[in-house]
Amino acid sequence: MAALTDYSFMYRWFKNCNLVRNLSEKYVFITGCDSGFGNLLARQLVDRGMRVLAACLTEEGAQKLQQDTSYQLQTILLDVTKTESIKAAAQWVRDQVGEQGLWALVNNAGVGLPSGPNEWLTKEDFVKVINVNLVGLIEVTLNMLPMVKKARGRVVNMSSSGGRVAVIGGGYCVSKFGVEAFSDSIRRELHFFGVKVSIIEPGNYRTSILGQETLQSRMKKLWDRLPQETRDSYGEEYYRVYTEKLANYMQLAHPKLSDVTNSMEHAVVSRSPRIRYNPGLDVKLLYIPLAKLPTSVTDFILSRYLPRPADSV
Repeated sequence: MAALTDYSFMYRWFKNCNLVRNLSEKYVFITGCDSGFGNLLARQLVDRGMRVLAACLTEEGAQKLQQDTSYQLQTILLDVTKTESIKAAAQWVRDQVGEQGLWALVNNAGVGLPSGPNEWLTKEDFVKVINVNLVGLIEVTLNMLPMVKKARGRVVNMSSSGGRVAVIGGGYCVSKFGVEAFSDSIRRELHFFGVKVSIIEPGNYRTSILGQETLQSRMKKLWDRLPQETRDSYGEEYYRVYTEKLANYMQLAHPKLSDVTNSMEHAVVSRSPRIRYNPGLDVKLLYIPLAKLPTSVTDFILSRYLPRPADSV
């Protein structure tokens, strides 16, 4: 048994260290590089000598990243919710990479808000998140795939532990479950073209995905706009406790973003990238086990976290 364990460890170590050759000649396109994971990954890949094409939502974010890095990084403005912006970015990437194609597409752009109890949200709240995290990711991928296939490269999609088990209402987990399904389907299709697809499923990390406004302020806005009938059915105590528990959860967010970007980097540079990466102890010890338990057991555990509504039976 010990020998088998040692062999397994050595095999995994070898696969992790077996890197793609000529990285300095390869192009990587990353979305959502204004801040957070995308910004840090762009810097890491530049340090590796790769040619990074970084897409930012804002001019300020693009200028800051360009100034802080080298000539090996180029930036472009991209709004993943707008078809014309995506098509313009795809043509720009095509002009940059030429006949060698695009080695890696990293779909990192994402938003987390609005989130909260589903009944407190509107269709527009769901659409706002899904359009960025899922529909935008799909449209960017479809426009970049011909270049990725030419390079026999890879696609790296940012999902979440919330793509394994839905721990909060709103469009975030809905969109991440969709990212998982889309990634699974294209992985099987693109296998025949020599293209690999990896999914990143991080836990609770401290990024700007939740915006600058305080959680308490956002939850109060959701609560205040509800019809009186809905507020009466949940009760002020539900609103108070739910907000308090959510704030406590956010305070536990891990600040070490490199845990996630190291996984993303491995998916880009390794000759044997994994299908799924799960950075964060909370993913390994909590979310994956919850996703594998019988649904009734998972429901029981997660329902203990929620306060009881005023009209509960």
